[in-house]
Amino acid sequence: MGETRLIQGRYRLLDLIGRGGMGEVWRARDESLGRQVAVKCLKPLGHHHENAFTRVLRERFRREARVAAALQHRGVTVVHDFGESDGVLYLVMELLDGRNLSQLLEDNRQHPLPVGDIVDVAEQVAAALAYTHQQGIVHRDLKPANIMRLDDGTVKICDFGIARLGHDIGFTSRLTGTGIAMGTPHYMSPEQIGGTEVDQRSDLYSFGCVLYEIATGAPPFDLDDAWAVLVGHRDTAPEPPRSHRAELPEFLDRIILDLLAKEPGRRPHDARELGRRIGAGRTTPAYVPTMVSAPVRPEEVRWPEVREWPEAAGRPGATARPEAAGGPDAAEGPVVAGRPVSREARMPSWTRGMTTGHKATGTGAGLRATPPDAAAGLTGDWIARTDTRGAPDPLPAERPVPAPELLTALTGRHNAGLSLGRLSRWAEAGEVHRAVAAEREHALGPDHPDTLASRYEVGFTLSRTGRPADALREYTHVARTREHVLGPEHPDTLAARQEMAYVLGQLGRHFDAHQVYTGVLATRERAMGPDHPDTLRCRHNLAFNLSRLGRLDDSYRMASEVAAARARVLGPNHPDTLVTRYEVAYALGQLGRWTEALGTYQEVAGARAQALGPDHPDTLAARYEVGISLGRLGHSAQALELYRGLIDDRTRVHGPAHPETLRARHGLGVNLGRLGRWEEALAESRDVCAIRERILGPDHPDTLVSRREVAVGLGWLGRWGDALAEYRQVAGARERVLGADHPDALASRNDEAHCLEQLGRAGEAASLYRKVAALRQGVSGAY
Repeated sequence: MGETRLIQGRYRLLDLIGRGGMGEVWRARDESLGRQVAVKCLKPLGHHHENAFTRVLRERFRREARVAAALQHRGVTVVHDFGESDGVLYLVMELLDGRNLSQLLEDNRQHPLPVGDIVDVAEQVAAALAYTHQQGIVHRDLKPANIMRLDDGTVKICDFGIARLGHDIGFTSRLTGTGIAMGTPHYMSPEQIGGTEVDQRSDLYSFGCVLYEIATGAPPFDLDDAWAVLVGHRDTAPEPPRSHRAELPEFLDRIILDLLAKEPGRRPHDARELGRRIGAGRTTPAYVPTMVSAPVRPEEVRWPEVREWPEAAGRPGATARPEAAGGPDAAEGPVVAGRPVSREARMPSWTRGMTTGHKATGTGAGLRATPPDAAAGLTGDWIARTDTRGAPDPLPAERPVPAPELLTALTGRHNAGLSLGRLSRWAEAGEVHRAVAAEREHALGPDHPDTLASRYEVGFTLSRTGRPADALREYTHVARTREHVLGPEHPDTLAARQEMAYVLGQLGRHFDAHQVYTGVLATRERAMGPDHPDTLRCRHNLAFNLSRLGRLDDSYRMASEVAAARARVLGPNHPDTLVTRYEVAYALGQLGRWTEALGTYQEVAGARAQALGPDHPDTLAARYEVGISLGRLGHSAQALELYRGLIDDRTRVHGPAHPETLRARHGLGVNLGRLGRWEEALAESRDVCAIRERILGPDHPDTLVSRREVAVGLGWLGRWGDALAEYRQVAGARERVLGADHPDALASRNDEAHCLEQLGRAGEAASLYRKVAALRQGVSGAY
């Protein structure tokens, strides 16, 4: 192998990445697919090893490959292939760009990591362990070197080299040939040391040791003698992490100590419980103290671009369809501002939070902000503003230079807000960003990049909490100020302008949004090229907006072009490529090409299940769209079966009252109606409506869509008087919220008129039809 440097005629070994007790890891090129991969090779064994020993190691390696290849989760390293070549066993994995936690500690001169980073690592690893433990797999060798933090902030568990299926744990000690199960002394659980049976709680103990080390700079029993370390794990209570580092929040100190309980029964029951405790502990920004990141070169500083919004990230009504008045083809989701809710400017759920105004240092919770003295190409404190003529204006003497401690504290709170956003806790995130923006403005001035970064995030949270008009004001201010300070073509300015376009779309001002998107796209293409990720992202958003303008063919054509470009640049199964293919499917549906839409949605759902896991929100969203397409094609029995399974999965993952669970139930009710099972459909719609009204409020778009579906069911059962009351309630609410001339309000008044016709009240119906027609004509005349 060393001479040919080619495995199985396919994997060309390029550079040695690492070497361990079991073998070597190489950076390699997959000659078949033209992509970079990592290849792990079992070390060739010399003749001095016994054949039995060699067989055991080979069996362990094969078992590692089979176990690892079965794992599909964003927090676990993806295994592409495995096999044997010229007597050498190999494992082909995704090539990760980042540093493991051990390397991060070394980079930090063995100083502990920032608290915000620790909490983020804890949360992501807990999610990955919850998945692997659910598969019956125990890692058995969690340590800092086996946990990788990628450049984009994603945290992954690596090297399931001694993973064991839960039902087969007892075989491990026979493989090792020793009385102590495999593991690394500084991170071994007491039950591993004692050679007794281990389960998922052993991984939790090991992870507690990892958290202890990255929180304090050293593992809990940091002794030179291996036996003393093992005795410490078995017999000695660890010192509280806060005794080494007082700034650690109490909830994190408590979690780590609970993970390090000697008895497995005293640890958190499972990784899901651990994840819940971490989420509960970080509810207030006070739990995320100061964070200091390394400064960056001025030429590296830029604002990360706003990405596409996820198809299903816990926000309501992502996959609505235009409503059909009074029939079984009624909408399967809410329509707001004349379009399905939150279809625009989508961003994959694993990338949200990456919108701070500073160079990233990498975290899953969002990009870390560098200190203000490194931002926007400036050195030293921000000491100049720009007046209306564009000339530098010295900072007023009355504003003192802020203390470094204040600036780093504000940076930490800013990142806490990003973390809350990553958890979709937008209202809380907004409160944090508003407070930080006010303090930054007082300390640094209104035009400072950090102040604008916070106001940018305020706008983002407003747009995600149903306040697009307020968000537009924030983004407009940020865009204008950046244009004065940085210039109209600066990436920071373009980022704010693109978010302006997004909220203009939320407000139904799609023509205005189109103009902004077009201007931003022209600048991006000129400055970055047509295939730059930011350019493609803007084109994706523009394609979506074209569909809102009724230019469905143009929307489909542009989305198809973006999907092809992303497949070429990023790969066919990259999340961004799949987001755009999802949009292609949506455009196909809008064009009535439901057979093609169904096939595309099914392909996207399958690819996401492989890349992200079957329970990932984006995978479940694609499955939902498959159900919509089946219903549109008249395959309501298949759609019904799909929705029942989806409801079970949504309930298990998110809970019975989650908006996405309720959307799946809404789809179930619609298809029950299509099958003529109107009594069941009515009962389902009423139940969903009641839950939505209680959780979301009576005037929420999703609640109104459910109430309309109740009216549809009543109508099909001949109960037109009851249906009329429901239709009028929906119409009144939409007029209050959206205005009497809004398309959705007009559609509801048409529903009401149709109902009046069925009741024999033709004169009232005709009068209402004329009123609706006049309002529609007035709206179209305004354009």
